[in-house]
Amino acid sequence: MDRRQFIRIAAAGGGALASGGACARGNKELPPDAVGLLFDSTLCVGCKACVAACKQENGMPVEISTEDRLWDTPLDISGKTLNVIKAYRHGTAARKDSVENGFAFVKKSCLHCVDASCVSACPVKAMKKDAKTGVVSYDKNACIGCRYCVAACPFGVPRFTYDSPTPQISKCQLCQHRWAEGKYAACAEVCPTGATLYGRVDDLKKEIARRRSLEPGRATNYPRGRLGGPDQSYPGVAAKYVDHVYGEKELGGTQMLMLSGVPFDKLGYPALPEVSYASQSETLQHTLYGGLVAPIAFLGALTWIAKRNVPDETHDAPPASGASSGEGDSHGR
Repeated sequence: MDRRQFIRIAAAGGGALASGGACARGNKELPPDAVGLLFDSTLCVGCKACVAACKQENGMPVEISTEDRLWDTPLDISGKTLNVIKAYRHGTAARKDSVENGFAFVKKSCLHCVDASCVSACPVKAMKKDAKTGVVSYDKNACIGCRYCVAACPFGVPRFTYDSPTPQISKCQLCQHRWAEGKYAACAEVCPTGATLYGRVDDLKKEIARRRSLEPGRATNYPRGRLGGPDQSYPGVAAKYVDHVYGEKELGGTQMLMLSGVPFDKLGYPALPEVSYASQSETLQHTLYGGLVAPIAFLGALTWIAKRNVPDETHDAPPASGASSGEGDSHGR
């Protein structure tokens, strides 16, 4: 291959990359019967009953972070903690759900993305998204420990148990093991204020729209536990929310939706685009490897480099050592 041929192949690869948008797959759609959670920060009182219930139902060990070592005190999600409540504080922290001199609580756990990066990145399908419920689950028997899911998740959710002789990924799976008994997510079941609410995502969105339509301070009822289940609602007053439902559009949407009285960036949830990272990475991969364009271009480059560095064999080789003195020796004899 000469230089001109190599440039033609490289140009073909560049053309394929430039036209990659034509084969972009777009964000995946939410299943019609998808289930999830609504977390309303204005209703959370920081009791952490959800943390304790999650630990109990999933058989997670305690995690001590205080000197007195009296009780389970996880500071973040980890290989031992799938769900945790964190707090925002500013100044005197005198007013709940206020940015200035206020405080607010936030839930940290798996958001069950509609177009999950962890599922896209997993090379062995240990991370799976249920076609009906949309729940992102983990199969430890299929996992090879590559931890691609850990690197891929934009929310830093999957955690690896480095301190275990049999390590695995830990993440919320929305208590699927309880469904056969007619139960649901333990965090929502025990929440005393309804700050964490379980249900079909479409129903949760309707409840979100209802709450946002209310005038702050107006009397209203808040459901608890599970939407569509036994009525456990209790009277309260409508809150003043920021004009943003987190998880509605971020990276194609998530199945845990959040309402708050303070901006979400102060609660540790960053601003993210609407296009999912999974759709972008898969589009790039399919563009590069569709028709073997990238491998051919790469092998072509290697061939050209190798050819350039091989000595030209058309030049005359130098005479072998001792060949010039052979005739003289014979004459001497």
